[in-house]
Amino acid sequence: MLKTFLIVAMGLGVVTLTALLYGSWRSNNATRQLRARLDAARLQVGPPLVDFRELDGLPTPVQRYFHAALVDGQPMIAGANLRHRGTFNLRDSAEQWQSFTSDQKVVAQRPGFHWDGRITVLPGVTVRVHDAYVAGEGILKASLLGLIPIADLRGTGELAQGELLRFFAEAVWYPTSLLPVRGVRWEPVDERSAYGTLSDGDIAVTLLFTFDEQGLISTVYAAARGRTVGGSSVPTPWQGRFSNYTERDGMRVPLDGVVEWLLPDGANPYWRGRITQLVYDRSVA
Repeated sequence: MLKTFLIVAMGLGVVTLTALLYGSWRSNNATRQLRARLDAARLQVGPPLVDFRELDGLPTPVQRYFHAALVDGQPMIAGANLRHRGTFNLRDSAEQWQSFTSDQKVVAQRPGFHWDGRITVLPGVTVRVHDAYVAGEGILKASLLGLIPIADLRGTGELAQGELLRFFAEAVWYPTSLLPVRGVRWEPVDERSAYGTLSDGDIAVTLLFTFDEQGLISTVYAAARGRTVGGSSVPTPWQGRFSNYTERDGMRVPLDGVVEWLLPDGANPYWRGRITQLVYDRSVA
């Protein structure tokens, strides 16, 4: 009896290990494919150096920001590789925070990114998430252990717009992408805020940027981003908050961030993370 039990247990262990290895292979292969598409869509990064002369005429808080975050004449960012850790709220109407780790590849021109996240739902059990904007297409795929599909969305409409919003909001981590030479249009609001608009082909997104006392970006706000509720996408106010600025490669960037939906009864955070690694690509693609 004991021998039979051990044989069955060993068999189940082999099957489980095989499934886990296969799920990991599938997810890693999806990462390779998406990042190859990112590289294939890359365009040459315009002027190689930051030129503060192009700041003339920009809203006052935007000029202050670039002077606080960048150095005149420094190399432009062609891309970036980031790693994060933090917690993710898996429930929309309640608190169910789970730890995550992730790595992300960003390409400055044509704007694009791929976020490869691993959210721990139980000890040894993860949800693998691929969130991306590649060549004008939005992509969101999630699977339990890399095997059991949870979400599989892609498109060039509302989903793509939402993913381009994310790229634009996260440009605080690759700030040369906020310069006018990168196609960003700035409009004044007041002494502490301004609207920025970024276009990629037929897709255009606008964010309200708010700046702190040091002139650095403290929040980004979108009047509407698609939020999945009961299988449907509901346009909902959306906000990112950034803090803990530090100097990296001659630039001032935040290490901590919170992302939240702004619901009628208050803010509903769902992502709290910290940058653990940030490596820039200064080369011209």
